[in-house]
Amino acid sequence: MALMEVMAAAALAALVIGGILAGYTQSCNRAEWAGFNFAAQSLAAERFEQTRGCRWDREALTNSLTSASFPPVVLPLDLPVNGQPMTGTNYTTITDLSVNPALKLVRVDCVWRFPRTGRLYTNSMVSYRASDN
Repeated sequence: MALMEVMAAAALAALVIGGILAGYTQSCNRAEWAGFNFAAQSLAAERFEQTRGCRWDREALTNSLTSASFPPVVLPLDLPVNGQPMTGTNYTTITDLSVNPALKLVRVDCVWRFPRTGRLYTNSMVSYRASDN
């Protein structure tokens, strides 16, 4: 009887320790994913701020707020990694919504790959922009 009790206690302890280790591993994976996600969001915000800073003046006929002004660009994610840096690709889409009032839709997508799973993720920022005058 004592041997069965010891075996049951050992099995229960193994299950508890296994559960703790699995939870710890999962929390580490999620923390790493959150770091990648935040770095990709920062890349998208950087490109988004570039679109906000460009000149679009209808009266002076200057319009640098076009999709052609912002081609896709591959940038390293701001993460401390050994070896090859992880990258994200920024895609900028600028759509004319109306002429009067002058209004455009600006969308920036940062596409990145999570190395543990190999899946692609996309962080997006969308806003409206009126002309400078």
